Amino acid sequence: MNILVTGGAGFIGSHVCERLLKQGHHVWTIDDLNAYYDPAIKQGRLRHLQALAKPFTFVHGDITDRAAVDELFASVRFDQMIHLAARAGVRPSLLDPILYARVNVEGTVNLLEAARLSGVKKVTIASTSSVYGTNSRLPFSEDDPIFTAISPYASTKLACESLGHVYHHIYGMDVCVLRFFTVYGPRQRPDLAIYKFCKLIAAGKPIPVFGDGSTSRDYTYVDDNVDGVVATMNREFGYEIINLGESQSVKLDYMIELLEKQLGRKAIIDRQPMQPGDVVATYANIEKAQRLLGYNPQVKIEEGIRRFVSWYREAHGI
Repeated sequence: MNILVTGGAGFIGSHVCERLLKQGHHVWTIDDLNAYYDPAIKQGRLRHLQALAKPFTFVHGDITDRAAVDELFASVRFDQMIHLAARAGVRPSLLDPILYARVNVEGTVNLLEAARLSGVKKVTIASTSSVYGTNSRLPFSEDDPIFTAISPYASTKLACESLGHVYHHIYGMDVCVLRFFTVYGPRQRPDLAIYKFCKLIAAGKPIPVFGDGSTSRDYTYVDDNVDGVVATMNREFGYEIINLGESQSVKLDYMIELLEKQLGRKAIIDRQPMQPGDVVATYANIEKAQRLLGYNPQVKIEEGIRRFVSWYREAHGI
C-alpha cells in the first residue's frame, strides 16, 4: 500500500515508518523539521530510514501550509494516512498556545480535507492520554469524561479527535484515534523525562524532579506502541477511540531507580514544585485495544529501560 505517515522524522513516526517499510509498504512522510528540538536529530532518523533502501519518500513541508499539503496529495494516490505530526508536550504548550492550535488543529484540518478530496478512506490519528486531564478514575477508559483538559496541548488533541469524528460522520471516512501514553525507547525525543534523566545522570548532573516523586505514568515501550498503530491498518472501525498504553502505572521514583541501576550511578535530585498542566497519574485501560486490535504489549518498564540505556550508550559512544 501507499501510506502517508505525517511527522515521520519524529520519534514515534520514524519507528512507524521503519515497521511499514519492513512490511513492504511504500511510505511517504511530510515533516517540517522544526526546531522544537535539534533538527539534526530528525535528520539522523531520516538517514536511518533512507539507509533501509526501501521505497521511502521524504517531503520537507509544513502541514499548516495548505498548498504544500494539497500538492503532496495530488502527487500520490495514498491508500491510508497515519497522522502523527503535531506540536507535542504539555509544558511548552503553556508558553505558545497559539502555535499549538495552529499546527495541531489547523494542520489536522488541512490533512483531513486533502485526504477527503483525494479519496483516502482510512485515517489513523494520534492523540494523547493528556486529554483525560484531571480525571481521577484509574485506569483511564475511553468512555471516561474528557472535559477537564488542563493544558493547551490536551485541548488541541481533543479538537483533533472531534475533527476525526466529523470527517467520519459527514464524509464516511474510516477514522481510528489512538491515545498514546508516555511512549519511550530508542530514538526518543531529548526533551522527554527518560532521555533527559539518562543524559544528566550519566553526566553526573542534577535531574529536575517535579513534585515528591510519587507521580506516575503509564510508560509505553515504542515497539508496543507501533504494534498498536500498524494493527489499525487492516481493520475497519467507522470511528473509534482506543487507548495504547502498557497498562501499568510506574512511579517517577521507581523509573529513576531503574535508570540508576542501568547506568551504575546515583541520581542527584533537584526537587522542584509540580508544574502547571501536569497530571498526578496516567494509567491506560487497554481492554478495547486488546479486543479490537489484538494489542498485547510485551515490554515491561524494567526491560524497556534496559533497552533504552543500551541504545543511549551506543548512540553516544559511552
